[in-house]
Amino acid sequence: MRFQDKVAVVTGGASGIGAATVRLFAAEGAKVVVVDMNEGLGHALTDELDEGRTHFIRCDVSDRVALEAAVKDSHDRYGRLDILFNNAGIGCFGKTPDLDPEVWEKVIAVDLSSVFYACRAAIPLMRAAGGGVIVNTASISGLAGDYGFTAYNAAKGAVINYTRALAIDHAREGIRVNALCPGLIDTPLTAVAKQMSGVLDVWLEGIPMGRAGTPEEMAKVVAFLASDDASYVTGAIMIADGGATAGTGQPDLAKFLKP
Repeated sequence: MRFQDKVAVVTGGASGIGAATVRLFAAEGAKVVVVDMNEGLGHALTDELDEGRTHFIRCDVSDRVALEAAVKDSHDRYGRLDILFNNAGIGCFGKTPDLDPEVWEKVIAVDLSSVFYACRAAIPLMRAAGGGVIVNTASISGLAGDYGFTAYNAAKGAVINYTRALAIDHAREGIRVNALCPGLIDTPLTAVAKQMSGVLDVWLEGIPMGRAGTPEEMAKVVAFLASDDASYVTGAIMIADGGATAGTGQPDLAKFLKP
């Protein structure tokens, strides 16, 4: 098992990609701390798994003090910290002139600042132990713009470059840092799109594989990056989007040509 006796902290770990990753880490031998706002889902997940190997901490990741304490408490509970998966995230719709500054600040706090504060707490612990691995959830929305997702685009773009900065700053300390850039994934964060008539069909049209990804597929990418299988991989921005960013956006002209 790739994570036998390792300790992992997963923020946003109670649902979606986070929960799928918690399950995979645990199945491969890790002790996992689930950090999330949702107590019901968090406790349900740890109850589902081996109680001695998983632990839930309720935490609003936009609260710096609480988040840094959660990372430290995880280390103190199990005596080490090998993997940090910064996965907590929120989104909002709004173009710049219409975006409430408080909403902007909340998205930046959850999607970007929480990554900084969790890393700030974890890196000294990893450094003292001779190394560790950090994986940050970014997004293909950090690689290009979306209509009306100003704050989310800004935060995820920053996470991508912050990941690169961390990677070069801490490579000689045995700490690898990589980012996952999911495309459309079937998670609570994208559930709103399903409720809007026609939106999902248009979205899927732009994905060469023709479907959304699953949290379990993303968890496998995270597990690779967190494992020794990726021992020479740091500063990587791993895109997992069904090919959505591989093209230029040009439509499939063959569909419009007469036979």
